Amino acid sequence: MAGYSHAANGATHDENVLSEQRKSHLYKGDPVTAKKKVVVAMSGGVDSSVAAALLLEQGYEIIGVTMQIWDSGITEVEGEHVGCCSLTAVEDARRVASQLGIPYYVMNFRNIFEERVIKYFTGEYMRGRTPNPCIACNRYVKFEALLDKAMALGADYIATGHYARLGYSPTYGRYTVRRAHDQKKDQTYVLYSLTQRQIARTLMPLGEYNKDQVRKIAGDLGLSVAAKAESQEICFVADDNYRNFLRGKSTDIQPGPFLNMKGEVIGTHQGIPFYTIGQRRGLGLAGGQRLYVVNIDREHNTITVGPEEAILDTDLIAEDVNMVLYDTITKTLEVEAQVRYNGSPSPATLKLLEGGRLHVHFHNPQRSITPGQAVVFYQGDYLVGGATIERAGSE
Repeated sequence: MAGYSHAANGATHDENVLSEQRKSHLYKGDPVTAKKKVVVAMSGGVDSSVAAALLLEQGYEIIGVTMQIWDSGITEVEGEHVGCCSLTAVEDARRVASQLGIPYYVMNFRNIFEERVIKYFTGEYMRGRTPNPCIACNRYVKFEALLDKAMALGADYIATGHYARLGYSPTYGRYTVRRAHDQKKDQTYVLYSLTQRQIARTLMPLGEYNKDQVRKIAGDLGLSVAAKAESQEICFVADDNYRNFLRGKSTDIQPGPFLNMKGEVIGTHQGIPFYTIGQRRGLGLAGGQRLYVVNIDREHNTITVGPEEAILDTDLIAEDVNMVLYDTITKTLEVEAQVRYNGSPSPATLKLLEGGRLHVHFHNPQRSITPGQAVVFYQGDYLVGGATIERAGSE
């Protein structure tokens, strides 16, 4: 583990685990990084905590920041605040910052989070689409608003606990994003919206580590979050119950008919926002046949269901395209495309359409191509770019 040295055995949760003497020694060893100031986005979890520790040991001047995006009425579940930026997370991040001996601040990003993430999240579901709030948060909050704030404060970089590898490639003549060494933890899927400026000003020190190594580093340093469980829920949705969240945001959610592939009414759905393409569980439809959500028609408030083969397709149209590895696509481009966070990349051909949209043709049929979700492109380990799925099918 280059750039990392173990803390002394027996470090307690309350002591400064990187003494001034150790810091001085490390800074002298790396004069290039010693004067570089980094704002680390600290969520209160083990990943961002170790990211801060690693960069500190490499000689950077570290400032810990937690982005305040929560509403206590939203994130409180049974008396406890949950989520990556909750009050509990702030307490954990502050404790780690104290252990590392770094300054720590909480910055208010509630307004931009409400405008760019919450309203987007609610609006997409109301349209019958399935949003990815993490991508929106990365695009507008972490790597735009936080970066701008950090630069205004005189920082050279921001850093996060994402599992990805960033760098400059002389071959491509630009800054690049590559998959993490730990393929199971790779998070490049939610980073496709990064610009060249953002990549150049961002550090992600966990890209070469796996999760077990990260937890070991945290444990060896005596960090209080070493054994903290990972958060799986949407950070702003209490108890991971997005249906209740949406009901609180809109009064325009109405039941409507389930249709079969012939257009016949076979049941009643509870509201357009509560379903996604490919969904099978929770439909409440009788009968022995396995049925999946095939189409969501917001205009007519209908949901069509059908057999599994009806949710397979070889083509999609995508919008809101961002390229990372290249400036643009001139004609066609061969890539591997991934249509969900935990999905497998599949060979595909990209073709640029009028208006900046993309036609993505897969060599093999894909399951549950979902409007609103991201389709992300790779060439080997390199992140080529990505876009938002408009619909399955071709022009």
